[in-house]
Amino acid sequence: MKDISLSTNDTPFVERLKNLIAALFHFLDWFTPAHPFITDKRARTFLVSFTMLFFELLCIRWIPSYVRYLSYFNNFLLLASFLGIGLGMLSARRRRFWFPPFPVLLALLVIIIAKTKFQLLINSTQVLYFGISDQSARAENFLVLPIIFGMVTLCFIPLSRSFGRLFFQLNPLTAYTYDIIGSLAGIATFSAMSYFSLPPLAWFSILSALLLLLSAKRTVLFVAVVLAATLIEVGQLQAGAYWSPYYKILLRPAVPNGYLVDVNSTGHQAMISWQYREPFYKEVYRIFGSGSFHHALILGAGTGSDTATALAYGVDSITAVEIDPTIQQLGAQYNPDRPYSNPRVHVVINDGRSFLQNTTDHYDLIIFALPDSLTLTSSNTSLRLESFLLTQDALATARAHLTRNGVVVLYNFYRQDWLVQKLSNMVGNVFNQRPLVTTYGGTGRAAAIMAGPRLATLPKGEFGTYHEQPLPPGSTSLRILGQGFYPLTPAAPATDDWPFLYLQDRSFPTIYILGLAMVALFALIGTVTFAPRKTLRRFDWHMFFLGMAFMLLEVKSLTTFALLFGSTWLVNSLVFFAILSSVLLAILVNRRFKFKRISVFYLLLFGVLLLNILLSPDALLLSNPIFRYILASVLAFTPVFLANIIFTNSFRDSETADIAFASNLLGIMVGGGMEYFSMLIGYRLLLIPVIVFYACALLLRLRSHRTPGTSGEAAASEPALASQ
Repeated sequence: MKDISLSTNDTPFVERLKNLIAALFHFLDWFTPAHPFITDKRARTFLVSFTMLFFELLCIRWIPSYVRYLSYFNNFLLLASFLGIGLGMLSARRRRFWFPPFPVLLALLVIIIAKTKFQLLINSTQVLYFGISDQSARAENFLVLPIIFGMVTLCFIPLSRSFGRLFFQLNPLTAYTYDIIGSLAGIATFSAMSYFSLPPLAWFSILSALLLLLSAKRTVLFVAVVLAATLIEVGQLQAGAYWSPYYKILLRPAVPNGYLVDVNSTGHQAMISWQYREPFYKEVYRIFGSGSFHHALILGAGTGSDTATALAYGVDSITAVEIDPTIQQLGAQYNPDRPYSNPRVHVVINDGRSFLQNTTDHYDLIIFALPDSLTLTSSNTSLRLESFLLTQDALATARAHLTRNGVVVLYNFYRQDWLVQKLSNMVGNVFNQRPLVTTYGGTGRAAAIMAGPRLATLPKGEFGTYHEQPLPPGSTSLRILGQGFYPLTPAAPATDDWPFLYLQDRSFPTIYILGLAMVALFALIGTVTFAPRKTLRRFDWHMFFLGMAFMLLEVKSLTTFALLFGSTWLVNSLVFFAILSSVLLAILVNRRFKFKRISVFYLLLFGVLLLNILLSPDALLLSNPIFRYILASVLAFTPVFLANIIFTNSFRDSETADIAFASNLLGIMVGGGMEYFSMLIGYRLLLIPVIVFYACALLLRLRSHRTPGTSGEAAASEPALASQ
């Protein structure tokens, strides 16, 4: 630390400023770990890993609940956590590091979220977001993403600095083993809280307990006071809210009865009597008549409006599928029509695509009921919960479950004409017919799209080619704008390999390019600021390339399982748990065996990746769920296991485990950003850069073996935290 002793020539203001700086440095130095409650290095490695992963998941679940539209940028929060952990570990070799302690940064983050009430209106025409027509949001808060990204990054730095110091105090594989076990504990704990729909106060309480265990004895009272104040603020924020595994949910009274449902501070759906719902709910019954349908399937049943409408129009049997158990329970309790208490209704809590893939029933009416979410399938991808439900392949699956006289209906506020056209083309291509489309204007832009064998029963001449008529001037209610058989065009469909319904075509939207440029700027500034020069000179590029490769590989594995088994929180948790378990298995293998030619595992990895590229997603959709799981597990987890064999083999003998780990994390962050290239090339072709990056890592490995004076062990693949 620089000498800040006072000079006789200093003015009173300068003296006070220097005294203030000296007091600040003394305060920050006070938090340098000394005499902690938990002194065993293995136990501390477990606890720090547990805390970091738990806090990462907490940020991804909690922050978007209050910062609207960050729901669509969860993976940016993931990138922030990787960057913060990497920077903290790179700083671990600094002898003195004056930095705000984690409890203070946590309290500051909570205060920023609570008091600023960020609202962001995304004026994007390249990609659509739920609520884009809601003009109540302020467009000027475009700085919300870098502010939150920066705060989350800063929060992780003090935690990961202590983590990095533990890594060069322990045997590398021992440290890595306890890191993995801590990560598994973090996943299990957060999964349990999701299962019981516990509110954020419970999350922050567990985090506080972990932080107190990691505190030094001399600071524990201060930490306890700061955490208590943070818990009070969190408790005030969650007042009156319901918490599902996906959303923060608020109910507001509706007129004349029922409730409006706000999800993550955005109006999402309404629980009102079916008579007051938008006309597209009733269009299929108006066209084909009441009592025309016997067995209906409703995908995205929500709080029950679609189900109540179907009951009112005489549908004999209804299967209502909803992914969010809390939203369905609120509908059962508060929907004024009480549709879920009707014996004609069978409720299923599941992902809609997963249900379609596994059911053996057939229906004469299948409704895709406003499946427009406000969250992503997981923090690792840019896919939304409904992405695999609204693909051309999913529509083909729905067609396979129609009766000979059935019809498929899609309706929603689609907001843009090109989205109506895109969906109409997808439906038309699946059924080899022009779909019957009804569009609505006035208070929004909506449409109902119908296709199936039942269209052939309509009287000839009743509907012609789709055409529109202008609405009366000053129209405020939702009225029919156009109707008829929609002409098909060569618009690019959303498919299981390119499941981006809300992109007009294959593109890299500017909003993501700007976001990733911001991430790169933060990473550059942070690395230069926090890493000692000697550490930067020893940066492990072998580890960096394997981090990039593994992150893309993990994204592909997650999307494969989301397609085959659904996008539910439980599926994601089990996949993460399986990935970490494969890491533990790889550690065990490397402890027992000394592989002299690790290049053999690289070649095996390349072979499995090529097989994954050659197999299209529909080849995995076997009718037997057991065989489907076995095939998916082999194709998705074999490369994960091989990659971790490579990692643990290198990491075992690493002389700079902390630098290798940090280098890998920064590579993972870059790989997470590259996931957005799937919007251009699809998910299957993402495996091509995976192969390229692994090949670069292999070349660096071979080169290090040939270079005199090196250990030959530069470290590789994926740390535990990268799989969250």
